[in-house]
Amino acid sequence: MTESELLKYVSTRGEAPVLNFEDVLLCGLARDGGLYVPEFWPTFSKGDIAAFKNLSYPETAFRLIRPFTGGCIADDDLATLTHDTYESFEGQDIAPLKQLGAGEWLMELFHGPTLAFKDYPMQFMGRIFDHVLSRRGERVTIVGATSGDTGSAAIEACRGRDAIEIFILHPQDRVSEVQRYQMTTVHDSNVHNIAVKGTFDDCQNTVKAMFNDHDFRDKCNLSAVNSINWARAVAQTVYYFRAATKMDNPCDPISFSVPTGNFGNVFAGYGAKRMGLNIEQLIIGSNSNDILTRFFENGCMEMTGVNPTISPSMDIQISSNFERLLFELYGRDSSIVRDMMKEFRETGSYTVDQKVMDQANALFTAARFSDQEIRDTINLVFKENNELIDPHSAIGVAAGRARRRNPDTPLIELATAHPAKFPKTVEQASGKWPSLPDRLSDLFEREERVTVMDNDLAQIQEFVLAHRTDGAA
Repeated sequence: MTESELLKYVSTRGEAPVLNFEDVLLCGLARDGGLYVPEFWPTFSKGDIAAFKNLSYPETAFRLIRPFTGGCIADDDLATLTHDTYESFEGQDIAPLKQLGAGEWLMELFHGPTLAFKDYPMQFMGRIFDHVLSRRGERVTIVGATSGDTGSAAIEACRGRDAIEIFILHPQDRVSEVQRYQMTTVHDSNVHNIAVKGTFDDCQNTVKAMFNDHDFRDKCNLSAVNSINWARAVAQTVYYFRAATKMDNPCDPISFSVPTGNFGNVFAGYGAKRMGLNIEQLIIGSNSNDILTRFFENGCMEMTGVNPTISPSMDIQISSNFERLLFELYGRDSSIVRDMMKEFRETGSYTVDQKVMDQANALFTAARFSDQEIRDTINLVFKENNELIDPHSAIGVAAGRARRRNPDTPLIELATAHPAKFPKTVEQASGKWPSLPDRLSDLFEREERVTVMDNDLAQIQEFVLAHRTDGAA
């Protein structure tokens, strides 16, 4: 066996069992409340990365994901899964680049079935869940929280799958109309939408609480598709490598600007760097819910209230995936991470030491933008490039332009959603209404199916128990 075929996963908090890839996929959150990470990072040589230039997107995905499976998935099966994952994406390029300026590109990550970057990992996860569960003869109950795009992507990936029952929580009246309809008009019997009277963080806390209730977790055989699930993180590293292969030399330095609230998307960029990609800078874009930007400015992670903005998918104050970066920054010392997460839970804040901040700031930088600044960026990109971008992508563009350190290094700004997912905002900013693709032209004529519930853990747990199909546990 090669070293990668022995790869296992450990919890950031150090008190959960060490698991293989399949078990990490199915369990989602570690039983100690931590997040799973690989025991070591498989790496790719310059020769390996240069060779990706001649591969298709699915072939690149196969090469990158394979070492992380630890030998759990046969090569032929994994190759089929990665090929099938992108069959429903528009265009052969899967993640095309469009040049905006000198050494500045926009990477369009909205060509999947639900028009958001979440499709890229989620379509893979739906298929690999199905593959593993069918072989094991098992079923799972997936529970997930969404600030907008994760929910529709997860539902689309899991709808109609016999081995999966899926419950998605979203904050009532805090997602866009398109995002809501994409979730609530799916009528497959294994799909359940819950609109929670609260914020995304309330939804996310409820999901975490369900996982930490071990009796409930075991009774329902809970699993997760949120970015807490490691399989999502590794699937998202692919488009970072893909961007580099579009440059003259994939091994030269490259930088990325990433709009992010939960830190999952940009952590995948960090993972790509650990895997060997020559990433010089990772720029984080925030809206007024700027917990990440404040951290990179002063070393303190501190919760404040959540303010509704025109970029609702980033209206977040608890960036769950940041725990994975903390684990790496503190030399994989799980006891430190465990203490910091306890402090955060009890006080709403924690502070890291200067040595850790210096290490983080060597790679990361961050910027925040108001709603008006986001509108101005949408308008500017439309005037300069005749390209419509959604408010989240606009944050990525604005952050890239504001925090780019080296103008000679190619900068890739991630466009995370189709502008038609936020049409009113885009029209107000640019003067042009973005149209939905033809396949979604009747979206608002479809019947909705959703249950509105209070932000009450016990009630939501009762709903899950009552609506699982027989045999889901």
